[in-house]
Amino acid sequence: MSDPVGHQGPAASGPASADGSPEAPEAPENAEYRVAHLQERFAAEELGELGVRAEFRAGAVAVTGTVPSARCRETVLRLAREELAGLTVHTDVVVAETARPDHAEELW
Repeated sequence: MSDPVGHQGPAASGPASADGSPEAPEAPENAEYRVAHLQERFAAEELGELGVRAEFRAGAVAVTGTVPSARCRETVLRLAREELAGLTVHTDVVVAETARPDHAEELW
């Protein structure tokens, strides 16, 4: 599931080449460095979160993973916004359900 709130950067459609086909968006030179730095921040800072990945793919950054709480998810999204400002970012960070079930599972 993509998080539209977490999406940043230019619109999905980019410039067209001379033959009319869309060109791939150009990535800033330091984008891969910024993604690696974000990954370090996930692991080292207040989160200590190793279940979230940030990867540079096809001119955009994908931030994916599972976190234990909504507060942790908000921190992940804040760090991504800070570190990746100006880049196209797609997020799919979900909160793990840790509450015990409220009813028995029915098996057929």
